[in-house]
Amino acid sequence: MSAARQAFGELGERIAERWLRRQGWRVVQRRFRSGHRDIDLVMEREGTVAFVEVKARRGQRFGDPVEAVNWSKQKELVRSASVWIDRHGRPSESYRFDVVGILVEGDRVRVRHVPNAFSVSRSA
Repeated sequence: MSAARQAFGELGERIAERWLRRQGWRVVQRRFRSGHRDIDLVMEREGTVAFVEVKARRGQRFGDPVEAVNWSKQKELVRSASVWIDRHGRPSESYRFDVVGILVEGDRVRVRHVPNAFSVSRSA
């Protein structure tokens, strides 16, 4: 991955974090790594922990950023979240997977938050 692409991804994560904090979410962890996989943001609000995948795009040439979280990426997120829960989880918490799409077009930035973006199957 190029340095410019990585920097743009990090910018998207900062935008998503700021947006979620304004919605009452608290940052628990940034960029949780489990092997070669990672979770961009782990956020908490009112006993719910959200594992957040952030996708940032410049324009819609390659489609909506949220749509980039395909079944393969979902499977990776589920595996990483399981490790996080084993290490840091508490029985009183509920868990979900959110996706935040960041679309940057010129000076305009749009944020699309999809709560409970996908569910976990038992075979994951």
